[in-house]
Amino acid sequence: MKEQEIKKFICEIGKRVWERNMVAANDGNFSVKLENGDILCTPTGVSKGFMTPDMICKINSSGELLESDKIHKPSSEIKMHLRVYKRRSDVKAVVHAHPMYATSHAISGVPLNKQIIPESTILLGEVPLAKYGLPSTNEIPNSIEPFLDDYDAVLLENHGALTWGTSLNDAYFKLEGLEFYAQLNFVSSILGNGEVNELSNYEVNRLMEIRTQMNILGRHPFIKNK
Repeated sequence: MKEQEIKKFICEIGKRVWERNMVAANDGNFSVKLENGDILCTPTGVSKGFMTPDMICKINSSGELLESDKIHKPSSEIKMHLRVYKRRSDVKAVVHAHPMYATSHAISGVPLNKQIIPESTILLGEVPLAKYGLPSTNEIPNSIEPFLDDYDAVLLENHGALTWGTSLNDAYFKLEGLEFYAQLNFVSSILGNGEVNELSNYEVNRLMEIRTQMNILGRHPFIKNK
């Protein structure tokens, strides 16, 4: 995709996230790594449901501004995106938002580590909880670093969720899958009076064989990553 097409797609993803109530007001931020290593990212202070391509900023791998419309500035939380790109050469996009159920888990200090449906087990395995960090500082990048080698999603304590992938679509679908996983976990825990019917280790291992056969890209906590 050409840069202008990528900018348009970033805006489209912004609308999806906003329409699904995964952000409020000007919350959330996304980025895409270009082939030359530069990064396109969402602007600060703008609703993700009402972005236009000219608002998208370009920075380098150090976070220095390369291009903008002279009005908008890169998200103040871009530091956590840069840490993901630095640690994971396979990652081409990062998405941060505040989906209701996932963020509620993050606020409650409850990681998503129960194997309850095949789809979430195959896609994410589990989603750990990173310790709280002050937004726009290096505290959040430092808190997520222990999870970058083995996971493609993390809950940010008292903050929200962060996902990454081989494309913007991939990173977004992981966010969508994460939120559905969190919602299912919440509702089933209520129906089960705090207990859920988890898949056995045997069934989880069978699902990992399916993931391998499907050649799904990215990292997974249940599969040794090279």
